[in-house]
Amino acid sequence: MLKYFIFLFFFIFITNTNANNKTQIIENLEKTKNLSFEFEQNINGKIENGNCIIEYPKKIFCKYLKNNDKVLVSNGKSLVIKTTTSFYRYPLQKTPLNLILDKKYLIKKINNLNAKIIDHSFINYTIIENNNEINVFFDNKTFDLIGWQTKDIYQNLSITLLSAIQINQKISNNVFKLPLQN
Repeated sequence: MLKYFIFLFFFIFITNTNANNKTQIIENLEKTKNLSFEFEQNINGKIENGNCIIEYPKKIFCKYLKNNDKVLVSNGKSLVIKTTTSFYRYPLQKTPLNLILDKKYLIKKINNLNAKIIDHSFINYTIIENNNEINVFFDNKTFDLIGWQTKDIYQNLSITLLSAIQINQKISNNVFKLPLQN
């Protein structure tokens, strides 16, 4: 009988903690208009670094360091990846970023998902959408978005980790203007 009460206590404690984490994450997302951060991206073992700005909904600007002046920009409809030697334009809706950059979508999904706590440091939600798996990670103390894991349009595993996060900074709308092809 004592085992039953101990199990019940831990079940209620863990359930309450997960519900509180979910509430904190959703509150953070609701208050967030934009994020500025540094990132490390690992695509099939190739690591790139840079800095980004996300403005909800669905806008992102990333400048990669030491990589042919590479930029990634979304104006909310299209996604452009440009370097000194290449130019790619995709409909945003055909990329996982379409979902990651949509905080209303994230909030809706998080509301209906169970979290996984990883190493007592990260809270993970796994979203399955159109046969795609997106793992979204939040800090267990600040409840800030700290990364995501997806497969890109070429089915490469892509892991993006965020650091030096700043929330609701003043940013220029010109940042999200799509670059022109060379």
